Amino acid sequence: MVTSSSSSLILFCLTVSLLLLLLPLPSHCADPDPLLDLCVANLTASTSSSYFPCKLPSEVTADDFVFDGLSKQGNVTNLFGVAVTTGNVLSFPGLNTLGLSMNRVDFGPGGINPPHSHPRASEIGIVIEGTILSGIVTTKNVYYGKVATAGQVFAVPRGLVHFELNLGQTKALFFTAFNSHLPGSTVLPLSLFAAAPSIPMEVLTKTYLVDEDAINAMKSKFVF
Repeated sequence: MVTSSSSSLILFCLTVSLLLLLLPLPSHCADPDPLLDLCVANLTASTSSSYFPCKLPSEVTADDFVFDGLSKQGNVTNLFGVAVTTGNVLSFPGLNTLGLSMNRVDFGPGGINPPHSHPRASEIGIVIEGTILSGIVTTKNVYYGKVATAGQVFAVPRGLVHFELNLGQTKALFFTAFNSHLPGSTVLPLSLFAAAPSIPMEVLTKTYLVDEDAINAMKSKFVF
């Protein structure tokens, strides 16, 4: 004979079992482990996932696993006095599925890597030359800033707004690494004032509490 307490226990177990089937498990939320020794990106193929399709093994060469772009100094004669050279899967196909990439960042005197964020990766950087102010802002609008010199390392949590400023009167250089083969970058001033099509004027004037002349003055600085 099934008692009331037994019925409740059975119902509870069935409910929990159903929830476990319906709710996504943590393992389903992470990137899948690679199933191949290597998967060099076929950059000419279309992709609908986080990874590019693999090149055929017969098309893979040693050059796919070597990238010399970070050995070259970037051109800092621009609006911000900074040059970011990206070593991600788009320029370094051998990184496909590996979950890592690197950038080289060159600064002219007083140059700035303006406030930006990386939506798909955390970041760790090391200063090679110069004196750099590295700052991050949390989602609670708390600012953390620290001056770093050659040999010092800084970290940036995924998705947080951050910047780097060369405090010196000479050039500066740092390298940064990411836990994504394509971390992405959203540069705030460009996103707001150089978007195409443009963000509606009313949105910008109400956001910054200024008139249209002030917004147009800002936009004029980002015409490339």
